Amino acid sequence: MKKIICIVFIIASFSSCKNEVRYTQNSPEIETYKKVIKDYEMGNWESFVTHYSDTAKILNNVTKKNAQTVAQLVSQNKQDASIFSSWKYVPEESEYEMVVTDNGETWVNFWGLWQGRMTANNQLYEIPAHITARFIDGKIVSEHGYWDISKLVMDLQAIKEAAPPETITEIKE
Repeated sequence: MKKIICIVFIIASFSSCKNEVRYTQNSPEIETYKKVIKDYEMGNWESFVTHYSDTAKILNNVTKKNAQTVAQLVSQNKQDASIFSSWKYVPEESEYEMVVTDNGETWVNFWGLWQGRMTANNQLYEIPAHITARFIDGKIVSEHGYWDISKLVMDLQAIKEAAPPETITEIKE
């Protein structure tokens, strides 16, 4: 009888173990985020927004109280694109991972090296970036991005100060 109880206990122990993936570098969410990056690089804003929920909150270099909507993000990206002749993330410098938190939240983390060539001075900027996006039902519901644009802002200010007043168009930072 002891042997039967031990066998039943061992079988129950093994069958109760969950084989859930908590960390991976291959997932549908990662593939979706790769599409987000590609749409961003191509300026394909119509496709870009399809990866986000209607109520997604975007917190790129801001706190929760200053979060953007996806429409505001697209508007900002279009405005940013107007001052660059090109931009992209360097493929060899891009890393993706998906994690499932202890609370069951699914997040995709992205690390990349952004490169953009500013039209006004033809300078190439390289900015390391980290973005993390929370997914629910295949859509991004929250996105947090972190990067340092201080050199870019200083150069924009210098360009603005050096330009004749009649040629300056307002650049929002």
